[in-house]
Amino acid sequence: MERFFLIVKVQDNSGCFLRPSYKAGWSLGQKSYDKVTRMFQVRVENYYKTDVIFKFEDIFREEDFSLEIPRYVGQVSEKAFKTTTNLLGYCAQFAIAGSIRAWMINEGEIMHFETLEPVSDKGAVQSFVKGRSLVKVKGKESEAIDALSQAIEKYDRHAQAYERRAKVNFIMKNYHDALRDYNKCIAIDNTIPTAYYGKAKIHMLKEEWQDAVSNLEEAIRKSIALQALYWKARRLKAECHIQLKEWPKAAFDLKLFTNRNFEKDNPNRFWLRWAYYHYATVLAETEDYIEAIKYLDKAAHCDQVNDGLTQAGILVQRGLIKQKAGKAGFIKDIKDAAELGDTRAKNLLKTINKQMGK
Repeated sequence: MERFFLIVKVQDNSGCFLRPSYKAGWSLGQKSYDKVTRMFQVRVENYYKTDVIFKFEDIFREEDFSLEIPRYVGQVSEKAFKTTTNLLGYCAQFAIAGSIRAWMINEGEIMHFETLEPVSDKGAVQSFVKGRSLVKVKGKESEAIDALSQAIEKYDRHAQAYERRAKVNFIMKNYHDALRDYNKCIAIDNTIPTAYYGKAKIHMLKEEWQDAVSNLEEAIRKSIALQALYWKARRLKAECHIQLKEWPKAAFDLKLFTNRNFEKDNPNRFWLRWAYYHYATVLAETEDYIEAIKYLDKAAHCDQVNDGLTQAGILVQRGLIKQKAGKAGFIKDIKDAAELGDTRAKNLLKTINKQMGK
């Protein structure tokens, strides 16, 4: 089995959160399955006792030699979290493929985070680890594809290898091959959110906005708000709704995105100016001009980054919306944009001056 989440929460009185469903785990051969189930039971009986969150019969599947964990949300002690992740990390080394992510959270703060994956000397494991490490190394795309293809040859149900190979094909603009691999990944394991996210990006390039939305909805459904991917998918989904002129739907996603407090190392923080600007544009489409101006103020005060926007463009938009709202200062915004060299602002300023008899 492939990527999904074990999520646990430290014991306190604040209750549980997040939706249930979906799964995580690893695929195992029969010999590995027999060995790991025996070792799991030995360790629980002799070392861990009652400190393991999951029972043997709840997570091991003899019918396909796998370890599978439903998405779990509960109140547990820190000791139980560490014991369980240590034991599952040990089990992972018997696996061929798969991934589990585990968070312990207290009052909204992440106390512990673990990614549990096979790193053994099995051929399929080593090929996948090598290929994955090369995915984002510029100039190493062909080597990455070769390594990931080897992992697939050694284990033809390696969904993660298909997903990573699709990513490389996307980088190389081999969109047909990328879409093929994303579909193969999903056919093997339909819980991997990055596969849907990747498919959505291909549909967006083709301007197939509704297909992109459908895949982004799956990416959101199969990830959680603790992941950067969840918010990447929210932002792209809003972009698709804008293209489809579905203003309320776009507003919903952008409101969530702009209200999120992203840490400095979160890649979504880069896109806050973009989100403020487009949320304001969407609000203006629904004639909520006052709220739109507030978000354009935020956009205007953000750092200038390579997000496809310009400071002049933001000022022009704010000026036009101020004008529609009957607010003062719209001429100044357009004038400031014109001084920054914006052609649209210069033309608007000429029109305004003519109307005012200047």
